[in-house]
Amino acid sequence: MKIAVPLETAAGETRAALTPQIAGQLAGEGIEVLVQSGAGKASGNLDDAYREAGATIVPDAPALYGQADLVLRVGRPSDEEVEMLREGTVLIGTLGTLAKPELAQKLAARGVTAISMDAIPRITRAQSMDTLSSQATVGGYKAVLIAAERLPKFMPLLTTAAGTVRPAKGIVMGAGVAGLMAIGTARRLGAVVEATDVRPAVKEQVQSLGGTFLEVEMTDEEKAKAETAGGYATEMSDDYKRRQAELIAERVKDADFIITTALIPGRPAPKLVTDAMVRSMKPGSVIIDMAAEMGGNVEGTEPGKEVVKHGVRIIGLTNLPATMPGSATQMYAKNIQTLVKHLVRDGELTIDLDDEITRGATITHAGKVVHEPTAKALGIEPTEKDS
Repeated sequence: MKIAVPLETAAGETRAALTPQIAGQLAGEGIEVLVQSGAGKASGNLDDAYREAGATIVPDAPALYGQADLVLRVGRPSDEEVEMLREGTVLIGTLGTLAKPELAQKLAARGVTAISMDAIPRITRAQSMDTLSSQATVGGYKAVLIAAERLPKFMPLLTTAAGTVRPAKGIVMGAGVAGLMAIGTARRLGAVVEATDVRPAVKEQVQSLGGTFLEVEMTDEEKAKAETAGGYATEMSDDYKRRQAELIAERVKDADFIITTALIPGRPAPKLVTDAMVRSMKPGSVIIDMAAEMGGNVEGTEPGKEVVKHGVRIIGLTNLPATMPGSATQMYAKNIQTLVKHLVRDGELTIDLDDEITRGATITHAGKVVHEPTAKALGIEPTEKDS
């Protein structure tokens, strides 16, 4: 079996699907690993390192795709790369077909079995494959570092001969993996941090990291509906949103920085910070909108850009993990390796759609779109998953 790792083609993407170490471990199991020349350069993994690990370097994408049984990617393939995929090839990557469902149609038409890392079920035995969590960890950490660099003041409390400097105050909106990493990082830098989330269950986690949890009063019905079975936040009622906005509006006036992380799978990012809230903040304050790719949590966010509104710097970078490609690639590669081991049995690639993990993450198979949420996004009836 031949596993192929192409050079990522998306603008600004610096990660690779495999590190030389993981490539070597797969090669040691009798799998032939092909790596496109330069695929790991931006993450500090050079061609020679892959060669030394036992991988074969292939000069270009057509040659790579032309012999691959399994293609491992970080992000979506371009239209040109989709055309290079042979019928029967298995493609694994963070495909994001809920945001771009037409990609699923193209892959199904090519006869490709597509497995998306962002569709891995959030169950205990799939935790080591969870790239959403691993990459959110990187993003949450980097968001705080960017905020600290952009702020015109120190993060920590300092008592000096020149006087006392009060610590920066921050608000983290959304206490999932990215939010909790942001809280912990900001606290380690000495900032005072408050956090808000629709899931009451995260209160103890926020407090354990030294943050203060901003609670919105909730009815029992709202508490029951606050998160999915997989642990994701859900969209709340208009009345809850009103109460949440009132609480946030009071707190943002004193905030030096805000980091927003709120995302709902398959939906535009909820707006948490209004233009009026931004206007109420102190000049020089910083907002990092980690939901920028899905429209942003902040009115005024421009995806991929850094803008100043009402004297407040709003940063809408859409791929924070790619700004730390070394660690991000290391973590992503381990997630990928675990999934590959799950799919390869006795040296053969097996797509067992009776398996909960494989079934949940498979987007297309046998020429059909089999992922129900993606099929619904396309406005078609989901196809029964036949193995």
